[in-house]
Amino acid sequence: MFAKTGERKRAKGEGKKRGHPGDDGQGERKKRGGEEGGQSQGDGSRKRLDALSVGYFRRVGERLGEGFDENEEREMFVANVLTEVKGKAVVVAMDPTGSITLQRLLPLCSPEQVAGVLAELGDQAGSELKAVSCDKCGGHVVESAVRQMSRWSESSQKESPGATGDEKDSCDALEAQVLSLSQVVRDNMAEFIKHVHGSHVVRTLLHVLAGCLGPPRIESRPGAKEHNLVPQLIDFEIPTSFWYGLKSLTEALMDNVNLSVVDSVASAAFQTMLTVCHRNRPKLCKQLLRRTTEYLTSRSAAPGVSPLLVFLKDPASSRLVETIIQLSGKSLLRHLYKNHLKGQMVDLALHSIANFPIQRLTAASAKHKMFLTLFDELIQGIESILAAGHMGVIVQLAESCAESGEKQTDLMQCLLRAFHCAEPGMRHVSCLPLFMSLLTYEVYYHSDTAEGDTPTEVPLSSICYHGSRLVQALAKFKERSLLLSSLRTLTPADLLTLASDPSGSHVLQALTITSSDKGRGKILKRLEGQYAAMACSRLGSRVLEAIWNSASVSHRQGIAQELGRTKGSVLRSWLISPPSIHLYCHWLLSFHSSNFPTRVSLLHSLPCCYV
Repeated sequence: MFAKTGERKRAKGEGKKRGHPGDDGQGERKKRGGEEGGQSQGDGSRKRLDALSVGYFRRVGERLGEGFDENEEREMFVANVLTEVKGKAVVVAMDPTGSITLQRLLPLCSPEQVAGVLAELGDQAGSELKAVSCDKCGGHVVESAVRQMSRWSESSQKESPGATGDEKDSCDALEAQVLSLSQVVRDNMAEFIKHVHGSHVVRTLLHVLAGCLGPPRIESRPGAKEHNLVPQLIDFEIPTSFWYGLKSLTEALMDNVNLSVVDSVASAAFQTMLTVCHRNRPKLCKQLLRRTTEYLTSRSAAPGVSPLLVFLKDPASSRLVETIIQLSGKSLLRHLYKNHLKGQMVDLALHSIANFPIQRLTAASAKHKMFLTLFDELIQGIESILAAGHMGVIVQLAESCAESGEKQTDLMQCLLRAFHCAEPGMRHVSCLPLFMSLLTYEVYYHSDTAEGDTPTEVPLSSICYHGSRLVQALAKFKERSLLLSSLRTLTPADLLTLASDPSGSHVLQALTITSSDKGRGKILKRLEGQYAAMACSRLGSRVLEAIWNSASVSHRQGIAQELGRTKGSVLRSWLISPPSIHLYCHWLLSFHSSNFPTRVSLLHSLPCCYV
């Protein structure tokens, strides 16, 4: 499991979690009510497709889902559909059924055909294109059309020196339409970036002009899981005109930088601008970072108080500050910390919103000497931060210590004191359950006894996500003997609980595979008798596979022999799923020929249907 970039959940009583602006527009639409949302969804004034046309485009969508065997068939089909779209592209794009069908059709169109659709969506003044771009259905069509520019290099490579003028004009037409859209956006920048749907068109346009694209945007469904994965961007070749187009678009955005700190949707557009420029236009990005920072730090505030502190605590602007911190170089980071944040780190880490930019600053400073000063300041309030429930700050501090190789002993000792297991020394072996559960010694062991008394044995429980993340970060420290000693004191039943827990399984895996052969052998000794139960667990089997891959030959033999002695009925519950049989066969094939008896023993335990 990859590590998440930061804590996005609040402790109970701290209010709602801070959502990402402009992701799906649901919250923004509710908030704005009759503003932009009402304009784009005005059912009374907007033309609708008739029932016959809706049925036609629904059938087109079904046919597109079936695919085409031959290119000629596909090209003829696309041409016929575009003939039906001609003259009513705006109405089709703003209809739910028509919008979905067009989005699926455009990737099959030639650049010239895509350019034709974009031309129909706009008029000379650009008002029609603006209306479509700011529509909840039409905006997706405009985005899909603009994204087809990523095929420009592919089409250009096909243009040999002997290519006809029509073939070259095909790509030039789409290039011209994208630049025309960019002009419309520049002329109406404030309205676009504040609009919940129009801002997505601006963000897609920024990506295309910069020559990088992520996965297409999809509407989230109510009740669907939110995945905070960072989208992977893919670079593609762009025409020279896009370099100047991006420069002009960023200038228009910077003319409206004031909106980035008061409107969460506009803030998301600025974040995209900085991110894509940092990827493909680093010099331009440095200028934009400097100018944005100058604006944020030049606003009026109370005497002696940096205006940046106000923006750090605001839901709209804090996201922008996070992006600035993530993309800044050493000099700008040092400037922000020394002139605006020094002496305020603990207070900001305790704030329900400002603690997120502090996490980003802690991560970004790990590569620089300023981390030592930042650490010394944050460590003073670590118990208060723990009490506030802002575990993202603590986890990031541990990860930065692991990355920099500095202050690791200091942090470990501070955590031992915070969880009340520093003194007496016999409490050290209890640190792992306490860290994973984020409970103090007295709370976890229900202990009111005097120091030095032996605690009552408590089954492992209350493993939480951030506790797991904390231990995974501590497992990367140079000195982790305390964690390993604590792990070896757990009973076999506790180790099985740990291996089968969604959060705990990552802890066991991290501590086992990073141990030396001798240390790993001690852990595996404690796990003896639990391998079959681990193999039958969805999560435990993953841990067992990771242990197997990092184990020595002798340790593998011990695991295999125990599984080979297990009754077939127990293993059948595990082997019934395809991933598990794949893992089991992987074990068999990993043995050398000298282990033939063990291989045969394992093979006999397979169900008849697999033999």
